[in-house]
Amino acid sequence: MDTKMIGSKIATARKKANMSQAELAALLFISPQAVGKWERGESIPDIATVNRLAEILGVDLNYFSENFPSLSGESASANDDIVADEQTVQQPGEASASSQHQLMANFSGSNLAKGDFAGVTAHKSKFNGSALRGADFSGADLTGSTFSGSDLQEANFDGANLTDCSFSANNLGNASFSKAILVRSEFASSGLEGAKFSNTKLVDVKLAKTDLRKTIFENCIFEGVDFKYSDLRGLCLDGQTFIGVKFPNAALNDASFKGATLKNVSFRSPYAITNKYYRALSTICFDGATMDKLTYAALKGYGADLSKVTTI
Repeated sequence: MDTKMIGSKIATARKKANMSQAELAALLFISPQAVGKWERGESIPDIATVNRLAEILGVDLNYFSENFPSLSGESASANDDIVADEQTVQQPGEASASSQHQLMANFSGSNLAKGDFAGVTAHKSKFNGSALRGADFSGADLTGSTFSGSDLQEANFDGANLTDCSFSANNLGNASFSKAILVRSEFASSGLEGAKFSNTKLVDVKLAKTDLRKTIFENCIFEGVDFKYSDLRGLCLDGQTFIGVKFPNAALNDASFKGATLKNVSFRSPYAITNKYYRALSTICFDGATMDKLTYAALKGYGADLSKVTTI
């Protein structure tokens, strides 16, 4: 097997993808030095790794064979600047093109329990049907990524950028979202038992058809959040801020909003208001809450106990 040829093809595909050796290594959970050895022809990846390389670099698996046509622009000198790539030092105040490149990768069906993704930039990545229990995504930029049908129990998303991310039918039990950036993120039909959202601002987030009874929210701001068809029975939301939030057809029996601030919040069902719905709203505790006059009037009309509420 021609190791030089394979190394040249890896280097060419990597550079065509505008990816550094370090970024490629991070996605393969190996060292940048190992990638350098491949590209210099000193060693070759095993077949499982070749499959991952093809996925990450967006090439056909046969690309690495000797008879497969070269990529456009590939030449015999593809290895000429491999060593320079390894040794390039970024000067103070200088941002390299590779550091600005935002990766897109498919980790679907992977066993990545306790995987280390801390601080990575991986936009529009896919984590579908994956084992990610205990994975560390803290500080990562995962904008536009999708998580579906995955085991994300005890995953750490603290400080992660989850803008436009989709979480569907996942197990997120005991996951942590402290100070995460949640903008237009969507959680649907997912298990969030023991999951903790603290010191977090949720903007235009959808929490649909999700059991939130044992989810922990602390010191959060909810702005434009939609809780459609979610179960919030007995949930403690004391002292938190709700602006332009909707609770359509959400189960709210015995939920607590003590000391919370509510502005332009809608508890109205899109369907006919039934006696059962009136009874459910009457069990919510709003003691010490502050709310605007329109929210107050609507809740008063539904029979909620607002005797200890302050209007603004």
